[in-house]
Amino acid sequence: MIRRAILAVTLLSGGMVLADSTGALAQALPTDRSELAYSYAPLVKRVSPAVVNIYTTTTARVQRRLPFPFPGMPQAGERVQNSLGSGVLVRPDGLIVTNAHVGKGADEIRVVLADRREFDAKVVTQDERYDLALVRIDGGGEKFPFLQMRDSDSIEVGDVVLAIGNPFGLNQTVTSGIISALARSAGGVNDSSFFIQTDAAINPGNSGGALVSLDGRLIGINTAIYSQTGGSVGIGFATPSNIVARIVSTGEQGGRIVRPWLGINMQRVTPDIAAGFNLPRPAGLVVKEVFPGGPGAHAGLKRNDVIIALKDQPIDDEASLRFRLATLQVDATVPVRIIRGGKEMVFNMKLAPPPEDPPRDPAVLEGRQPLSGAGVANLSPAVADELGLVEWRPGVIVTDVKAGSFAGRFVRPGDMILSVNGQDVKNVAELKQRIAAGVASVSIGREGMVSTVQFR
Repeated sequence: MIRRAILAVTLLSGGMVLADSTGALAQALPTDRSELAYSYAPLVKRVSPAVVNIYTTTTARVQRRLPFPFPGMPQAGERVQNSLGSGVLVRPDGLIVTNAHVGKGADEIRVVLADRREFDAKVVTQDERYDLALVRIDGGGEKFPFLQMRDSDSIEVGDVVLAIGNPFGLNQTVTSGIISALARSAGGVNDSSFFIQTDAAINPGNSGGALVSLDGRLIGINTAIYSQTGGSVGIGFATPSNIVARIVSTGEQGGRIVRPWLGINMQRVTPDIAAGFNLPRPAGLVVKEVFPGGPGAHAGLKRNDVIIALKDQPIDDEASLRFRLATLQVDATVPVRIIRGGKEMVFNMKLAPPPEDPPRDPAVLEGRQPLSGAGVANLSPAVADELGLVEWRPGVIVTDVKAGSFAGRFVRPGDMILSVNGQDVKNVAELKQRIAAGVASVSIGREGMVSTVQFR
């Protein structure tokens, strides 16, 4: 344990006076609770009943590995796995939001309220792209306590927040901290990569719990931590409430979040690009291509325009654009602020759903060839949205790869198959034709880079 001595220092008339135990600067201690100047207790009493504990049970099949198996002895068995997490009641009828990873694949979900009552729960919907899920408990018409949501764009770095959840299986626990950063990227956690960062202690079991502001409203769902030990080191990430609100509104109707399509391809503004465009700082996205007939073309956007804001919210990179689009409804009309030729301009853009054009024509490649085991499809804006891609271009994309397959050695979901044997591949049908003729090399596009794999 690290013990840290704190020395109280007061500046008076340009000099420095040290407070000591003589009582020269002593202040009377409070004699009862009413004299305490600051306490989170009233807030905690109000919001904590809406935070629940979630227990899940999953039955997994396991393969027994016996050194000397006997004839007729079963080689497979079942193992029951238990996990725990947290959730937040967001509707009085028992609708709960949590992380998708909390109940993923669960056979049974059990919810324990703050007053220790227990209920069975059913999954309403889940969206693994944003690691959010909705579950519901049936209280027979009872009205449950719930949290209202606050616009997560209204919070600022330095705001005081409380994190409420059930870490390590303990009963409900409250920790306090501040907003450490906004629009923080935490790669690999979920598709939006646009988190609220807080130093309020968050530990395993807190997933799905509430991050609340001092007005008692939900501003985020605690999702992940940065840690090299598995415990809290003061870097926690919460999914903003604006995304939570979308999953609630769409999930209640049985739908999923559909990100509007802008009909443009973009590139992040680097320091070199900023210098070339005479921009004050490297922020925003440069329009590389405008697709005819798309929302961007109808709004009047052109190549080399720099998008710096969407609906008055700054756009600094691809992650911020994905987040902003996910919070907007398809068919909404929003202002887009750009820089063109050194001047700021605003265009009104009517958002559209991503079209599935061309048809995806999905296929799993098989046979004795290097791409065996790869699932592929024609890339369209709709497929790009499902895979969490910002950019779209015609071609063939890898959608999934079978575990242990040969293709898994050099391709992964999201890769573009650009050519086979030096011949361009434009669609799945063409890819199959190229493979049937034999495969000597495959060119793959990944994150803006192209690599060619040679086979003998």
